[in-house]
Amino acid sequence: MILQQGLPLLYQQFTALFKKNLLLSWRNKRSTCLQLFSSFFFILVIFCIEEAMKASEASSSAYKNVTDPMLLFSPPILPCEDKFFVKLPCYDFVWSGNNSRRVTDIVSAIMANNPGRPIPTNKVQSFKGPEEVDAWFMSHPLQVPGALHFAERNATVVSYGVQTNSSSEEKRGHPKFGWSFGFKEFARPAIIGEAISALKVMGPIFFLAFSMFGFVLQLGSLVTEKELKLRQAMTMMGVFDTAYWLSWLIWEGLLTFVSSLFLVLFGMIFQFDFFLKNSFFVVFLLFLLFQFNMISLAFVLSSFISKSSSATTVGFLVFLISFILQIVSATGFPYSSAYSASRRAIWSLFPPNTFSAGLKLLLDATSTPESSGISWSERAVCEGGMSTCVISVDIIYQWQVGSFLFWFVLAMYFDNIIPNASGVRKPIFYFLTPGYWTGKGGNKMEEGSIFSCIGSVPPVEHVASEDQDVLEEETLVKQQAMDGIVDPNIAVQIHGLAKTYPGTTKLGCCKCTKTSPFHAVKGLWMNIAKDQLFCMLGPNGAGKTTSISCLTGINPITGGDALIYGDSVRSSVGMSNIRKMIGVCPQFDILWDALSSEEHLHLFASIKGLPPPSINSTAEKLLADVKLTGAAKVRAGSYSGGMKRRLSVAVALIGDPKLTTGMDPITRRHVWDIIQESKKGRAIILTTHSMEEADILSDRIGIMAKGRLRCIGTSIRLKSRFGTGFVATVSFTESKKDNSNASGDSHEPVKRFFNEHLKVEPADENKAFMTFVIPHDKEKLLTGFFEELENRESEFGISDIQLGLATLEEVFLNIARRAELENATTEGIMVTLDLVSGISLEIPVGARFVGIPDTESAENPSGVMVEVYWQQDGSGSMCITGHSSEMRVPQNVLVTRPPSPNALGHKGLRQAVRGRKEPMSVASNRARKLRSRGPGDRGAVTEVAEQLHTEITKSTHYKGRRRDMKKGTLKPLKRATH
Repeated sequence: MILQQGLPLLYQQFTALFKKNLLLSWRNKRSTCLQLFSSFFFILVIFCIEEAMKASEASSSAYKNVTDPMLLFSPPILPCEDKFFVKLPCYDFVWSGNNSRRVTDIVSAIMANNPGRPIPTNKVQSFKGPEEVDAWFMSHPLQVPGALHFAERNATVVSYGVQTNSSSEEKRGHPKFGWSFGFKEFARPAIIGEAISALKVMGPIFFLAFSMFGFVLQLGSLVTEKELKLRQAMTMMGVFDTAYWLSWLIWEGLLTFVSSLFLVLFGMIFQFDFFLKNSFFVVFLLFLLFQFNMISLAFVLSSFISKSSSATTVGFLVFLISFILQIVSATGFPYSSAYSASRRAIWSLFPPNTFSAGLKLLLDATSTPESSGISWSERAVCEGGMSTCVISVDIIYQWQVGSFLFWFVLAMYFDNIIPNASGVRKPIFYFLTPGYWTGKGGNKMEEGSIFSCIGSVPPVEHVASEDQDVLEEETLVKQQAMDGIVDPNIAVQIHGLAKTYPGTTKLGCCKCTKTSPFHAVKGLWMNIAKDQLFCMLGPNGAGKTTSISCLTGINPITGGDALIYGDSVRSSVGMSNIRKMIGVCPQFDILWDALSSEEHLHLFASIKGLPPPSINSTAEKLLADVKLTGAAKVRAGSYSGGMKRRLSVAVALIGDPKLTTGMDPITRRHVWDIIQESKKGRAIILTTHSMEEADILSDRIGIMAKGRLRCIGTSIRLKSRFGTGFVATVSFTESKKDNSNASGDSHEPVKRFFNEHLKVEPADENKAFMTFVIPHDKEKLLTGFFEELENRESEFGISDIQLGLATLEEVFLNIARRAELENATTEGIMVTLDLVSGISLEIPVGARFVGIPDTESAENPSGVMVEVYWQQDGSGSMCITGHSSEMRVPQNVLVTRPPSPNALGHKGLRQAVRGRKEPMSVASNRARKLRSRGPGDRGAVTEVAEQLHTEITKSTHYKGRRRDMKKGTLKPLKRATH
C-alpha cells in the first residue's frame, strides 16, 4: 500500500485531527456550551446590577437641586453615657428657668415624652438662670452635653435657647434672632457629571473571567492528551507537529470566534452603550485577539504541566495574576509618557494587560451620555493628540498580534526542548542545525531537564556473553555488519544497542549534584527475521520496554544502532520511514474514551497516511479481525479491558506494517489468533510476563536480565538447555494398587529400574503415580530406557507414562536467578536464609545450591547443602520462597559456600528475607502434563523420546526452524508431549 507523503499527508493529518477535536467537543457538550454561552450569563449579571443602580438613583435626590430640604424626624435625647468625651457621673441635659411653673411643666413633658425612653429625674439638673448654668459648666467640665434655657416672656410666649457645653461663656444673639430646632439635609445644587456605570466597574473583571473559560478548557485538553500518552501514540504513528498544533489552533480559534461574536451580540441586545456606541468591529476584534492570545499562552503552559489535575489550578493562578495586574493597569501604568517604551513592551507581552488597556479606552469613550464611542476610522486616534500618543486602540491591536505570535513560537520551542513523557527532548539550540530545516540531519535527542548540569554519560562496558547461543548470534550480526551484508529475510538488525539514563540532577546554591547513570540496555546484538514472532522476556527492569522504546523512536539510543528494513533509528529520515512501516501496541491501552473504535481507526489511519478511499475498508476489515464490528460505533470508554486491548491491536495493524511491536497483550485466545495470523508478511516483537503466551505464540525467544541478552532460541531449545531436565510421570493400574498395602513396597521395582538405568530417585510419589526428574546428561539413554520400560509395563503394573520438558517459566526463573547471582556477586548484595535447623546464612541473591558451613567430615568431605527456591516478587526482584531438606553435596554440583554463621553480619549489603515452603507437585510445577495414551499405542514413548532428542539436537537459535511439539509437529502417538 502506497502511503501519503508531504503536503497531502500534512493536510490529511490536519483534517483528521480537526475532526477529532470537533468530536471531543461535541461529546463534551457541557464544557463547549460553557465556553460559547458563558458570555450571556456575565452580560445578564451586569445588566441586573446596572438596573438596580438606576433604580437606586431614581429614588435619590443626588441628581436634583435641593433649595429647601424637608425636615427629618426629631431624634431622641440619647443617654449621656453614649456621648463621646463624657466624664462620669454625667447628665443628659441641664436647664434654667426653674422659677416658672410653666417652664417646669414643659421640661417634665420633654423628659416624659422623649422618643424611645423617658429621661429619669436624676439625669437632669435645673437652675434659675443662664449664669448659674455657666458656673456649673465650669465646675463640672464634660459632664453634660448641653443645656436648655427657658424664659417666660408673657402669658402666651415662652422663649428658649440651646447651649452646648463647648465654651465657658454663652454668646447670646440679637434679640430679633429666632431658632427653629430640627434636622434637615443641607441645601445644595444637583451633582453634575457622569453616573456610576456597572459595566465600567464590573465589566473588566467579568470579561476577563469569561475569557478564562476557554483558556482553562484548552489547557486541560492539551495536558490530558500528554498525560494519557495519546500524543505520544500519534507521534509513533508519524503525526507532524505542524498538523497537531494547527488542528488545535484552528479549532480553538473557531470556538473563540463564535464566543466573541456572542459576547458582542448579547451586549448589544441588553443595550449597553459600550457595545452600541463603539464600533462593532472595534469591540469584536479586541475580544477575539485577546482570546487568541490566551490560546497561545495555553500552548506554552501545557509544555510545563504533566497532570491534568494541575491545569485548573494553573488557570486560576493566571486569572488571579491577571486580576491584580488589571487593578494596576487602571491607574494608567505603564501607558503614559512617564514610563519608558521598554517597560511598556515587557508589560504588554502578558495578554491580560493589553486587554485591560483596550477595555479602558473603550469604556472611557462611552462614559457619558454625550460620548460617541470609537469608530473603526478613529481606532488610531489618541486622547492626548498624536504628539503625545502612547496608547490607542490600533496600538493595542498591534500588541495583541505581536504577543500572539511571540507566545505561539515560544510554545513550539518549549514543546521541543521540554522533556516529554519519556523524558526526551531536543537540544536547546536545535533550530540552529541545518538538518532541522532540511530534514536530512541526525535525529539527535537529549534527556533530562533543560537545567541539567552538563556532563558526559559513561559508555557501556562490553562484556562477552557466557551463553554460546547469544555469543553465536552476536558474532553473526557483527560479521554481517562488517561485511555490509543485507539479508532480505531479516526485518530488524540490532547492532550493539545501548541505552543509558544520565541520572537525576539536583541544582544547589553553588553546586550541581547528580546521581549515577543507569545502564538500562548494555549492548544488544541480534537479528529478528521476517514472518516470525520474536518474544522478549525478562523480569522488571531487564531492559525489554526500553529496547522497544528505542526501536520505535520513543527514546533516543545512547550507543549502537538498529536497522529496521534497512532504515536506521538514529536518522531523522530513517525514523520517518520506520514510522510508516511499524505498528505499536503499547503496554497500556492509549485510547480516547469519547471516541468509538471506528473513529479511532479512521484517525490513526489518516495519521499513518493511508489513501482516503481505502480508510473505510481498512477500518472495517480490522474491526472484523478483532471482532469489534458490532461495537464499532460504541465509545471506547464503555469497552471492557479485553475490547480495549483488541482495539489497540487493531490500531497497531493499521497500514499493514512490516514490523509490529507489542507489550503485554492479554491472554485471550482470539487475541492470540490475531497475532498468529498477523505474522504473515511481517515481523512481530512481543514483550510479555505470561510464559504460556510466549510459549504458544513465539517462534524465537530472547530472555533479558540486567540489561543484557542472556539466552536466545526456540522454546524447546531454551527448555532443554536451561530447564531442570525431562519430567517422567509413571501412573499405575488400580489392580496393582489394590494388591498392596504400601506404595513404597508395590512400586519398589519401578524405583529400582529408574535408579539402575538413570541414577534418579522419585521427586514425588504416592499410590497412584511417581514423578522422576531426569537430568539432561541422560538424554541419550532415553530411547532405549523407555523402550525397555514399555516392554515391562505389565510386570510393573504401569497404566500410563508421560514425558515432557521443564516449563518455560522455570527457564525464565533460572535465567533471572543467574543474573541476580551475577549482580549480587559483583556488588556484594546478600540476603539472609533461615534454615529449618535454626541456622541463618547470608547468601548471594540467586544462589541455588548453598553449602552449610562446618558440616564437612571424614565420611562426607563435601559437607551438607540445601537447594534454595526463588521466585520474583511484585517488583520483579528475586526473593526466597523456601528451601529443600539438608542433603549431601552430590558430585559435579557447584555449591555456594557462605561464611560461617559465627561471621554472619560482616559481609555485604544485607536484606532480611524469610523463607517459606510452598508444597507443590513437581509434575505440575516443572513439566507440562502429557496427554494420556490411547489403547494399543505400543512404543509411542520410545518414539517420542527419540524425536525429542533429535529435535533438541537439531534446534538452532536464529534460523527460526521449529518443530515445536506444542504445535503438533511431532506425531500425536501413544503419548503426546509438550
